[in-house]
Amino acid sequence: MNPQKGRGAISNVSGRFNLIQYEPDMEDLLNEEDRPSLKTQFLEDSSKTVVNENTSPDLPFRYSVNPYRGCEHGCAYCYARPTHEYFGFSAGLDFESRILVKRNAPELLRKRLLSPRWQPAPIFMSGVTDCYQPAERKFRLTRGCLEVLTEFYNPVTLITKNALVARDVDVLKDLAEHRCAQVYFSITTLDAEMARKLEPRTSTPQSKLIAMETLAKAGVPVGVNIAPVIPGLTDHEMPAILKAASEAGARRAGFIPVRLPYSVKDLFAEWLETNFPDRKNKVLNAIRSIRDGELNNPEFGSRMQGSGPRADQIHALFDLFTKKHGINQSEEEVLSTENFRRPGEQLGFFGRP
Repeated sequence: MNPQKGRGAISNVSGRFNLIQYEPDMEDLLNEEDRPSLKTQFLEDSSKTVVNENTSPDLPFRYSVNPYRGCEHGCAYCYARPTHEYFGFSAGLDFESRILVKRNAPELLRKRLLSPRWQPAPIFMSGVTDCYQPAERKFRLTRGCLEVLTEFYNPVTLITKNALVARDVDVLKDLAEHRCAQVYFSITTLDAEMARKLEPRTSTPQSKLIAMETLAKAGVPVGVNIAPVIPGLTDHEMPAILKAASEAGARRAGFIPVRLPYSVKDLFAEWLETNFPDRKNKVLNAIRSIRDGELNNPEFGSRMQGSGPRADQIHALFDLFTKKHGINQSEEEVLSTENFRRPGEQLGFFGRP
């Protein structure tokens, strides 16, 4: 099948929990050029809470907020795709075209922070799908959550592939002045053509760097997350990405090797067959070389790092070029809860706002 314009997944494979499995017939394949373009649907998410607590030992945060489920960015490699299967949707095209929207996310967040049981702690936005995906232009839920966090001066770490984050520089600057904000830009490649195929509805690499520089100049701490690093396809770009991010103001960096859980394995292989058929086997074998012979290793301690000689080489390359560009050289904590307050509290005697 040919890819739909502006979409990352090639197909809409049935979810692993579905009793009925769909396979396209020959007529579907012959008439695929006549298919109407796939439009995004926005669906109501009726969640009663919005702050999630993480217990995974290899994630650097305890609490996260995800205003959206599914992601219109359409990244072919996205590890979050299988989460859509719990709703009876496909991890393929459904994931990037059926977006669940938590319209009351800011209100739910405020309710949680007002609770006496809430102990101030950094919140991560987002732990699953991108909080600045295209839907944010319409719904402004991430903006709303940031405004709530400003009421309390509760610290937040944002990570995004979208330059739209620079729209909220005013709120982020206020938070940063109270040591309550940092922003990481997720950059996979600096090649605009590769990015268009790999993550079709994200911002261009250059737009991300411009947004990073805008926030840095406003005093918002910024960093880069090279994610995912795809061996055999994008791993050679790590030095250039670190250099470009450093020049745009990044002082912190991290990276995550590609991981392909559940149906993402087949979706990514299908993407390679469509876009880089001559490199498909090379890339898949390179991924296996850092995943103990498989395309995914879900074991804690390995899933976010990879293993084996090639993974060690990637780590060494990262360490070399972060040092060269002055990244990760400070151990000072960027975020602090010392300015946390609940609206209406009398804190002036203690020198807090």
